[in-house]
Amino acid sequence: MDILMPIGIAMTAGLLLSRFVKKIKLPAVTGYLIAGILIGPYCLGLLGEWLDINWLGFVSHESVKNNKILCDVALGFIAFAIGDEFRISSLKKIGKQATIIGIFQALVATIVVDAALIGLYLILPEGTITIPAALVLGAVATATAPAATLMVVRQYKAKGKLTDILLPVVAIDDAVGLIVFAVSFGIAQTMQGGGGLDIISVLVNPLVEVVLSLLLGFVMGILFSYAEKYFNSNSKRLTLSITFVIMSVALSMYERHIGAVHIKFSPLLVCMMLGTVFCNMCDFSDEIMGKTDKWTAPLFVLFFVLSGSELEFDVFANPMVIVVGVVYILTRAVGKIVGAGISAKATKCDPPIVKYLGVTLLPQAGVALGMSLIAAESLGEVGVMVRNITLFAVLIYELVGPLFTKIALTKAGDIVPRTVINIGEEDDD
Repeated sequence: MDILMPIGIAMTAGLLLSRFVKKIKLPAVTGYLIAGILIGPYCLGLLGEWLDINWLGFVSHESVKNNKILCDVALGFIAFAIGDEFRISSLKKIGKQATIIGIFQALVATIVVDAALIGLYLILPEGTITIPAALVLGAVATATAPAATLMVVRQYKAKGKLTDILLPVVAIDDAVGLIVFAVSFGIAQTMQGGGGLDIISVLVNPLVEVVLSLLLGFVMGILFSYAEKYFNSNSKRLTLSITFVIMSVALSMYERHIGAVHIKFSPLLVCMMLGTVFCNMCDFSDEIMGKTDKWTAPLFVLFFVLSGSELEFDVFANPMVIVVGVVYILTRAVGKIVGAGISAKATKCDPPIVKYLGVTLLPQAGVALGMSLIAAESLGEVGVMVRNITLFAVLIYELVGPLFTKIALTKAGDIVPRTVINIGEEDDD
């Protein structure tokens, strides 16, 4: 009961809040996140702790993390769905543009955040922020949350040139982010320890992670595509797709050290490649992806509610974290918007893409939190600072990011106002 009841309460709260935010024209994902906050350790969970009722919401962040496996699986399905955007037919049209934009805007965000935080280091009291912390936060700034973006696209049935390029850019963005973070993290560790640069940590390990992740996803995608041909029942094909995504997530959790080389995988990249290979090899992939999307809808609701419950408000206790956090949030937004705009214009994208793409890249959550957790576990006080600022930024970005994404897609014409939706067309909420 202590495990299942909080999950039931989480999904109920998510559904109720999605109806509420719809009335005020906010994306459903924002409602899910607010629901998570309300049933988390600071609201309903706190009441449950006082009353000694452990199943009344999530009484602690540890109780939220007990459901981490559900979040891992949800992220796997999100990445799998994004893989559908890498069909060869689409890549012939936007592949070059998406790649250039994905790399350039991520690097610009890192440079802008690094420059701003190093500037703070020079003007604020000693100990407020350090150079290693600034470098790591600059790397964290690259990451964009694919989950929130995908949910907004699906809820409002966004279609158009901006949507077509958005999801591939988000996927490429996270691959670039892994590399940039590994390099910045390696330099930060070296500065902390006072030693020389470790080339293996800075260059080899991130490349190994990306290459092995794509290779594992490629192999699983081929196996999945061939296996689907032996089943004719839609229910069995759906079951097989769910099986392969879960297996891919499980395999991507494998880690091992071979000498100084760290063998590990990125679940996002593995499942994204799984979806990409499947959608390009299987003739009936459209049908299977559509059925998988419907099956995963409740899982995504739970994922976002749990994400909201995981947000930590303790970071507001330190004024300096708020100061640095505000600078980080603003400069990351500037880097994303300016970087996306410049690269989109350079690759001759349509004006709406140049103007609005950067705004859709603001949401930040899972990947950034994972990066900050690595920093917190390895960099001592510097890591704790990185973790707290990232938590603060995620809280802000996840609450306002989906709304900005909706506005940008609407302005670009990819979201059709409800008043002109054809009668009888399904309206998800």
